[in-house]
Amino acid sequence: MSISRRNLLQVTASEALLSGCTGGKAADAGHDPAMPPTAAAPSAAHGGAPTSAAAGTAVAPLPPLPPGLPDQIEHGPRTRPQLALTFHGQGDPVQAEALLTAAERFGARVTVLAVGDWLDAYPRLAARVLAGGHELGNHTQTHGDIGAMDGAAAGAEIERCAGRLRELTGTPGRWFRPSQARLTTPLVVSLARKAGYPHLLSYDVDPLDYTDPGAEAIRSAVAAKAGPGSVVSLHFGHSGTVAALPGILDDLHRRGLRAVTTSELLT
Repeated sequence: MSISRRNLLQVTASEALLSGCTGGKAADAGHDPAMPPTAAAPSAAHGGAPTSAAAGTAVAPLPPLPPGLPDQIEHGPRTRPQLALTFHGQGDPVQAEALLTAAERFGARVTVLAVGDWLDAYPRLAARVLAGGHELGNHTQTHGDIGAMDGAAAGAEIERCAGRLRELTGTPGRWFRPSQARLTTPLVVSLARKAGYPHLLSYDVDPLDYTDPGAEAIRSAVAAKAGPGSVVSLHFGHSGTVAALPGILDDLHRRGLRAVTTSELLT
């Protein structure tokens, strides 16, 4: 299904807005680098040696994206009853497991933008994310303020995490989200494209869960702001988010909205 340009807001550097985290191989612009990911069997263990993609199970290729998407995607089409819950991938692996399990209990699929050093510490979580039918992407190697870095440092942040994802899953993932910014600079956009990410994944709903306002406040914020086509920014590593997610998913179900991966939202 094609997506209208009018339903997607393309931004420029002058529009770059800072917020909490809110949170290779070069590719030509417009080329989707997402390869059929591979994933090892899910495991309750979160540490240990890195999981080799070669030892994993093949996963179906991602559907191609429609033409005309902007460099930085804030939301999807408003015409279908679905949205994307996206998670900053960092923090306590037990909480991450709890969030993924809760999503799966409701039949939801989410998008996890993983920080590279988190994957270094808990490599098996890459396979765990994919095994649940979720999508996995790049959220820089160390989660520094990438918009304030020079080109060499910013490029290394993107490339190192992409390399880690490729090592663990066989693909760098389809999505890159800049760290410490909702929208980023043309330099970071160009570096991401060079690293194999023709589109950056932003969001249009931020319940500020990383400020730990409490589960009910997070749930209420999502209920008030999210609708068809929304891309919601949430975070692993916060107990309030873990407590809020079942209520968020129940609210979405009652409103007739499905939580799908970002690729499904846009295709």
